[in-house]
Amino acid sequence: MKYNFAAFILTHGRPEHVYTYKTLRSQGYTGKIYIVIDDEDPTENEYRKKFGTEVVQFSKTEIGKTFDLGDNFVDKRGVIIYARNACFELAKQLGVEYFIELDDDYTNFSFRFNEKLDFKAKTIKNLDRIFEIMVNFYNACGEKCITFAMAQGGDFIGGGAGTYGKEIALKRKAMNTFVCSVHRPFKFVGRINEDVNTYTSLTYRGAMMLSMPMLCMNQKRTQSNAGGMTEVYLESGTYLKSFYSVIYHPAGVRVKLMTTKYVRLHHAIGWRYTAPLIVRERGK
Repeated sequence: MKYNFAAFILTHGRPEHVYTYKTLRSQGYTGKIYIVIDDEDPTENEYRKKFGTEVVQFSKTEIGKTFDLGDNFVDKRGVIIYARNACFELAKQLGVEYFIELDDDYTNFSFRFNEKLDFKAKTIKNLDRIFEIMVNFYNACGEKCITFAMAQGGDFIGGGAGTYGKEIALKRKAMNTFVCSVHRPFKFVGRINEDVNTYTSLTYRGAMMLSMPMLCMNQKRTQSNAGGMTEVYLESGTYLKSFYSVIYHPAGVRVKLMTTKYVRLHHAIGWRYTAPLIVRERGK
């Protein structure tokens, strides 16, 4: 890559199940990888034994002083927001200018459209080139764009007939795969649902956080990979998770019932009340 770039894999308590590392290497990423752990991880030695000098560590207590959790709970188990915010400082310490934040449970990176823009999934074989293109685009968007992400497998429910499959357009959201720069720092907020909390509250304030549906990552099914955030979700489910986003952006986020295989509460975003709009000229 022509950029000073690294991939940060955020993980906690599951050194034997860092699926993302193998996925990156098997799909053509040859650049720097850092395994990001906190100083309260009881499996630190296992991580260091397996990944050696690629392991980087941060103080959970110290980074916790720099952002808002949105509650007064004291439990810090497996909450990924600490690592998300720590990456900016870690990048500076490591001399990295651009980086991508990844969870530890990714199993595949893929294209979702072919060269004719028809919906057709195809596994990516050269992630070096893809990450370079993503940074190119990120820079072309200008300083208002604070982060940029791939789509997620779940966005393509319905395949070519689904919302993402029919409409090849950038989305005003960013989840899971965050391309960032030390020159455009921002803070993730909220103990859980931190990605939604952050992209709604910051978009409302004029920042730009985008995802590109042409690229997609797939990950392990939620709550199937022990450790990490799984314990938090198993204890509170989606009820508590969804309400954090209402706290951070009550003008544009509500909670509603989502019915797929199981009925559950989930956040719903009113983009009309979240993203800035261009006013028609006659509105003067």
